[in-house]
Amino acid sequence: MKQIVFISGKGGTGKSTLVASLGYLVQNKMLADCDVDAPNIHLLFDGQELYRADYSGGKKAVIDLNVCIACGRCREVCRFNAISPEFVVSSMACEGCAACTVVCPVDAITLNDAQSGQTFVHETAWGRFAHARLSIGADGSGKLVTQVRRNLSEFQQHEDYVLMDGSPGIGCSVISSITGTDAVVAVSEPTPTGRHDLDRVLSTAEHFKVPAYVCINKFDLNPAISAQIESDCQARNVAVIGKIPFEPLVVDALQHGQTPVQAKIQTVIEPIEKLWQNLTAALARQR
Repeated sequence: MKQIVFISGKGGTGKSTLVASLGYLVQNKMLADCDVDAPNIHLLFDGQELYRADYSGGKKAVIDLNVCIACGRCREVCRFNAISPEFVVSSMACEGCAACTVVCPVDAITLNDAQSGQTFVHETAWGRFAHARLSIGADGSGKLVTQVRRNLSEFQQHEDYVLMDGSPGIGCSVISSITGTDAVVAVSEPTPTGRHDLDRVLSTAEHFKVPAYVCINKFDLNPAISAQIESDCQARNVAVIGKIPFEPLVVDALQHGQTPVQAKIQTVIEPIEKLWQNLTAALARQR
């Protein structure tokens, strides 16, 4: 089973719309939304919930006030100012470093699992779909992405592909999304920031030795920068496998809960189909 992750150096490039469109076009595949900080693909895929679980990505300190002698040592060593004068720990500020548990003379402090999100797997008419939601203010998005991918493997049924929508940027959640995959598709837009951030994304994929390909979305809005991006990719020996034109009807479709495929926007569907043909051909050559 080939695992393909779609990422972008910045938000708003059309990455999620591309993945959702492929979700309707590609046969015998699984889907995953690994953008756990701001998931949205579930809005476009209705299905039956197969699995739901609370997720704990770390631990938080809890002080037993019945045991605490208010010596103040825990507050002295807490670098995050997470303990109030009343010796109540703020779950938002606590980083679970355990320093307070070491200095407490009466063992009044314990580290407990803290829920930081939820994970889901749905059965849809277009394949099984795994996603997650990180709690507000919670950290550990990279670990949560790993759990989403683990859930996928537990529910797979001999599918040929996994299409994963990754987070924008190059942070922990992106690294967790791309490691061990068969290909990265970096989606860029023809702007100076899009070009700059594409370079960072491709460098990240190169560092982790994952084959990378590029899609230029809305390429016709600035043909000059699109040409520069293609030149940059040629210098890196990275193939541009797709060029999708700007189409205002896509926004209208999304506002009505539809992908360009559902809305039958042929000016966008045909380039996406061509992108998939180029990608599968490139994957075949990797063997």
